Amino acid sequence: MTETVSIAQLTNWLNTFRDTVGENKEYLTNLDAEIGDADHGSNMARGTTAAADKLAADNPDTVAALGKAFGMTLVSTVGGASGPLFGTFFLRFGVSAGEVTELDAGALAAALRAGAEGVVARGKAELQDKTMVDVLLPALDELDKQLADGAALSDALAAAADKAETARDATGPLVAKKGRASYLGDRSIGHIDPGSASTAYLFRALADSVA
Repeated sequence: MTETVSIAQLTNWLNTFRDTVGENKEYLTNLDAEIGDADHGSNMARGTTAAADKLAADNPDTVAALGKAFGMTLVSTVGGASGPLFGTFFLRFGVSAGEVTELDAGALAAALRAGAEGVVARGKAELQDKTMVDVLLPALDELDKQLADGAALSDALAAAADKAETARDATGPLVAKKGRASYLGDRSIGHIDPGSASTAYLFRALADSVA
C-alpha cells in the first residue's frame, strides 16, 4: 500500500512546529544570545503563530496553497535572516508539492528537498557553515536513504528527525561562517546554532504528525 500524507497531517505538522517553537522560545533566544541578536526565539514564535493563524483563517485546500500561506507569513513577520530562509523553505515546498491534497513518500521527500535547495540558494550557505543547512541536508539525506531501503514513511521520518537532532548538536564545535555569528570567528565555537535548533524542531514535528 502506498503511504500518503494528507493536507490535514501537513497542517498538523505546521501547528506542532508552532507549538514546539513557542514552548522552546526562551531556549532558542538563549542560544541566539550567545552568538547572535538574542531574538531568534521571540521572532520565530511570533512568526509561526502568525503563520498558523493564517492557515486557520484561509483553510488552504492544496499543499501548494498551504506552503505559500505559511511561507509568505513567515517572510513578512519574522525578523532577521530567519524569516526569508524559513519562508523560502515553505514556499519552495509548496511549489514542488503542487495543487494536490496529499503527498506520497517520494513527493514529500522531493518537496522537502526543494525547500532545502531554496534555503541554500537564498542564504548561500554550505555544510559546515554553522547554519540551518547543517541540519536540513543531513536529515533529508537520511530520509532518502531510509525510503530507498524500504522503510515505512513514519519510520523514515523518525530517523530523519533523529538525524536532525544529531546534526543540530554537531553545529556546536563549528566556526560560524554566515550571519551575525560569523563576526565572532573562533568565539562562535561551543555554541549550537539557533537556526539549526529550530530546524530540528521542524523535522521532529513532521515525524510526530505522521506517526
